[in-house]
Amino acid sequence: MKILDALLAVSILSVSSLAFAEGGGDRVYGQMIRNNENAMARYAAENGKAAAEIVHYEYGMKLDVKKVVNMTPANKGCGVGPSRMTYEDSNGKLNTVEYRLLGENCPNGG
Repeated sequence: MKILDALLAVSILSVSSLAFAEGGGDRVYGQMIRNNENAMARYAAENGKAAAEIVHYEYGMKLDVKKVVNMTPANKGCGVGPSRMTYEDSNGKLNTVEYRLLGENCPNGG
């Protein structure tokens, strides 16, 4: 009976740690996005520009990038998650494009 109790405890702990890891990733992405939004709001205010509207990237979308202002870092794991790039276009307007990005630490060079 003690063996079954031990196995049950290990199973419960394993499942709860997996759930925590997934939620942790969401918190990390959320923090990265908030950091980007705060940094871009400060940049816009300091440079007398309107805050950038966030546009979700679509395949084939044309981007007029004159100067990259900020990019959120890639995920250190191997999951796909949101990322953002804020840039000034050739007219000096701030733009933010949000896209999905594969993490840096995937097997097979992903």
